[in-house]
Amino acid sequence: MEPKFLVHHDAGQAVFGAHPKLQLIFESEQALFHEAAVFTPSDNLDRLFVTSNILAEGNGAAAKIKISKLTRQGKDDSTWSHEELPAGDIVMGNGGVNQPGGENILFCSQGNHTAPSSLVLMKIESPHSTQVLLNNYHGRPFNSVNDVVFSKDGSIWFTDPNYGHEQKFKPRPRLPCQLYRYDQSRESIRAVADGFGRPNGLCFSPDEGTLYAFTVRNYHGSPFLTDRRLFAMADTGAPDGIKCDIQGRIYSGCGDGVNIWLPDGTLIGKVIVPGGVANFCFGRSGEMFLLHETKFWVAKIASDAKGALLEGMGVSV
Repeated sequence: MEPKFLVHHDAGQAVFGAHPKLQLIFESEQALFHEAAVFTPSDNLDRLFVTSNILAEGNGAAAKIKISKLTRQGKDDSTWSHEELPAGDIVMGNGGVNQPGGENILFCSQGNHTAPSSLVLMKIESPHSTQVLLNNYHGRPFNSVNDVVFSKDGSIWFTDPNYGHEQKFKPRPRLPCQLYRYDQSRESIRAVADGFGRPNGLCFSPDEGTLYAFTVRNYHGSPFLTDRRLFAMADTGAPDGIKCDIQGRIYSGCGDGVNIWLPDGTLIGKVIVPGGVANFCFGRSGEMFLLHETKFWVAKIASDAKGALLEGMGVSV
């Protein structure tokens, strides 16, 4: 299978533009490019933070997950550098998201047999100090916090499957696999959805009327998830790393690359990447950063294609 752009609907061509391009930036013997994919742009420096898959270092050492920072000198530079970061309080890190305000990244720390699963803030600037934000649900430890997003009211929404126990680096779960909302202003947490096999990536629509795939409604001054429904099916592999662009189109990493749908669930295009895409994020206007375990790709698409996440935070890209 060769890297390529497949159009399934006229709307897909609008996403890709006239001359889409895929560029392989890094290739590693280790699966360093697995999750997180948090892009932090600035005037003179673009940084992308990623977490690895589970790595066994050999000689009986415990398995671990590495955090890496990929850096380029501005949007017109095609040369990237790679640096491994100290994990600090982030134990077996996974998903992550930009914290509004631009100083931190909020990482999902899955934990291990001795460290609880938690949400951890990491400073974007060196030396990348960390601080645990939340590590329990009313006294019960989380299972393996997996992915996380902020809503516009400042609350934090995150998924908590039981991957750690299944992969033998966490104790038996004490909670169901659920989706949570943490209200920082009130320091209150509640479960907002259950009944999942393994809840993973999550994403709000640009107007936050939908958390794929629920309707978000307010009752008694608090948001609730209603009208759970099937949105779409990924025909190759399990979808992860779900994101929206500013037009409301939905993208997800899948077993054959990045799949793209309209809000009504119509598949409009695919960025085909051999071996699939474990996770991804939008970069500057007209680009996406694709993680394929041992490979890091940059996709150049239509110049007006922008991710909704940073746009919603007022970050210029």
